Amino acid sequence: MNYFKHAFILFLAAGFSTFAQQKITIEEIYGGAFRGKSLDELQALKNTNQYTVLNTDRASKSMQIDLYDYATLNKVATLINTKDHKELPPIDSYTFSSDEKQILIACNSESIFRHSFVADYYLYDIASKKLQKLFDFKIQEPVFSPEGTKIAYAKENNLYVYAITTGKTTQLTTDGKKNSIINGITDWVYEEEFAFVRAFDWNKAGDKIAYIRFDESQVPEFTMDMYNTGLYPSQETFKYPKAGEKNAEVSLHIVAVATNTTQKINLGNYNDFYIPRIKWTTDPALLSVQVLNRHQNNLDLIFVDGNTGSAKVILTEKDKAYVDVTDNLTFLKDNSFIWTSEKDGFNHIYHYDKSGKLKNQITKGNWEVTEYYGLDEKSGTIFYQSVENGSINRDIYSIRLTGKDKKRLSVQAGTHAATFSPNFDFYINTFSSALQPPTYTLNAASTGKEVKAIVGNDELLAKFKKYNLPEKEFFVLKTAKGHELNAWVIKPKDFDATKKYPVLMTQYSGPGSQQVANKWYDSNDYWYMLLSQKNYIVICVDGRGTGFKGADFKKVTYKELGKLEVEDQIDAAKVIGKYNYVDASRIGIWGWSFGGFMASNCILKGNDVFKTAIAVAPVTSWRFYDSVYTERFMQTPQENASGYDENSPINHVSKLKGNFLLIHGTADDNVHVQNSMTMIEALVQANKQFDWAIYPDKNHGIYGGKTRIQLFTKMTNYLEEKL
Repeated sequence: MNYFKHAFILFLAAGFSTFAQQKITIEEIYGGAFRGKSLDELQALKNTNQYTVLNTDRASKSMQIDLYDYATLNKVATLINTKDHKELPPIDSYTFSSDEKQILIACNSESIFRHSFVADYYLYDIASKKLQKLFDFKIQEPVFSPEGTKIAYAKENNLYVYAITTGKTTQLTTDGKKNSIINGITDWVYEEEFAFVRAFDWNKAGDKIAYIRFDESQVPEFTMDMYNTGLYPSQETFKYPKAGEKNAEVSLHIVAVATNTTQKINLGNYNDFYIPRIKWTTDPALLSVQVLNRHQNNLDLIFVDGNTGSAKVILTEKDKAYVDVTDNLTFLKDNSFIWTSEKDGFNHIYHYDKSGKLKNQITKGNWEVTEYYGLDEKSGTIFYQSVENGSINRDIYSIRLTGKDKKRLSVQAGTHAATFSPNFDFYINTFSSALQPPTYTLNAASTGKEVKAIVGNDELLAKFKKYNLPEKEFFVLKTAKGHELNAWVIKPKDFDATKKYPVLMTQYSGPGSQQVANKWYDSNDYWYMLLSQKNYIVICVDGRGTGFKGADFKKVTYKELGKLEVEDQIDAAKVIGKYNYVDASRIGIWGWSFGGFMASNCILKGNDVFKTAIAVAPVTSWRFYDSVYTERFMQTPQENASGYDENSPINHVSKLKGNFLLIHGTADDNVHVQNSMTMIEALVQANKQFDWAIYPDKNHGIYGGKTRIQLFTKMTNYLEEKL
């Protein structure tokens, strides 16, 4: 639910003075005049030691999918150029067939929810340069069969297979119906909280497709008014299971494509469960399925025989709080597999044989593995990202499958991410820190040594320095209760320790999240620098419940979301208020989504500490939020009523003393505007004065046109007036 997934990562516009500090404007920050350079749609090929990037030529108004060599970084070829195909619209995204001789190109994409979309798709044969539009209608999630002769896709809740050579389409399912039955595509809550859309998968032989079927006919509906510009508003209705309510009933099916016959798989004696992942193994007859109970504290990895339909539990993960679902499950040639788990208290990499017997715990230590990049089977070397050098940093490592010969490949302190070549000889390293905008370099996988620079952002850095802006300073804040919390501060550039400054605290605070990270700035960071130019100090503190410091630190908030997290923000504000350069009577706090829930609680429960709060798109009662996310951390309202109600800001409105600004979009399919409307009514009936702003037809991200500029101008003005 993190709103930052919606935020545009935009950078500062030009306009500098050589003799004075140039003032940042909100129009520059959120208008997107300057962006850092990047490698768009970077994809590592699997068959050749090459990668592709989607490039745009603004002069000719064309787009190209360009092919590059990992070893030299030289451009090998332009696979397709839109200027050579007048019928091809701008390219949104693309995928290759497994032999990398064909490309599926998505154009004219229309967003549905956070990850899902429909688009027009074009099929391009690289050798013949033949381009064809697949259909005269938009489809979802098309994917090549392994041999590249067929394409499976979803349309209006049903699954289809298109034969490339004959042009024939076969319909695999027929019962799909809006707000009732979905085949092979996830429902709203799976998409949002398990973070995937395509719920079908080809086996390695290309003769079977496994898919999840969602029966959401009994799931309660949510309806949003869409005001648009017509005489009457329209309504958008979709299935949304709130905490404790009926979920979609899921079932697993396998289709034999040649005969178009389907078998329903009996997974075992499960009741009210989730299927958060399916994935075929390297054996074309063996499907892996992850089954999670509703409390999400028991995850079974099941192997299903695709021929007989028999199912066997291979591995079970249990946790006293909850088990996180990841995409790290990777099958090796012998069908042994890589798995990541927090079972020793920190997220680490494990190797199991094909029967589910543990072969080895590969990484160990009081630190977290944050990304699993892959295994070079020829050398037995695993590559991964971790926080071993401090939880605010990310580094790239290699280690043997045996758990020996660990190497740190990255050098600079900050955030490193890697895209490896198919033979694991090289990787493209993306690096940034609070001092360095993103840079892309080619590095040797064996040593981590930089081979060649690819893309830098020296111009952006030079412009940033011309603004004469303050740096983000990292520190550890210790509360009176002894909790040591990661934090950063942005002070005015002409900071004077003898003066007293107002402070705005910013946070998100959701389970497993992180805001205190050593990486380059996003648009909100620039807003904080704008505030620093207005003589505010901005401070961010990651309290208990946030991520990358071990399972105990993260899961301590279990069953009481908003209790310890709010306590930590209040306690941190008390420490900050004692700094000799802080005006303790002028401390404010703001946040978005979970952060808005937190800001609301802080101004109420911390009414003697906080003067002003801004809550954007806040949850105001976890009873209003979805089942998968909420119950993971809270169980159901029926089981844990006090956990829900004692930490709901709606139930503390009588404590409001300071200034409170509440902001929401009416078309928020995620955190419904119902949250704010209920909060508003509670504040009114408590006879409390407050401020609020509603954005018609805006979703959880509240953006589009001039929206962000207007929104952040409003918040800036509010802080200047009220803090």
